[in-house]
Amino acid sequence: MTLSFPNPSRSYDADRGRIRFWGHDDALEVPFFVEEAAIFRLFPKTRNAEESVLASFDAARERINEIAGKVYTRNGRSFYVLAASDF
Repeated sequence: MTLSFPNPSRSYDADRGRIRFWGHDDALEVPFFVEEAAIFRLFPKTRNAEESVLASFDAARERINEIAGKVYTRNGRSFYVLAASDF
């Protein structure tokens, strides 16, 4: 089975400057984080506020999921962080 993203939930961590979301590999839940810098690279006009960052994440979700699938390896890390350089 490949990595999938059936759960649209995401949360914003302002202290760490990243958004958390989850992928699934069969029954295994895989946590991912996207750094704010990646969101700002995709959408330079994004304001540094939770609502704006999450809206930009939602707009780029397909691309973010694509990149997450590329960096994911089964039996790899306990979580993955997507940085601006990944985009």
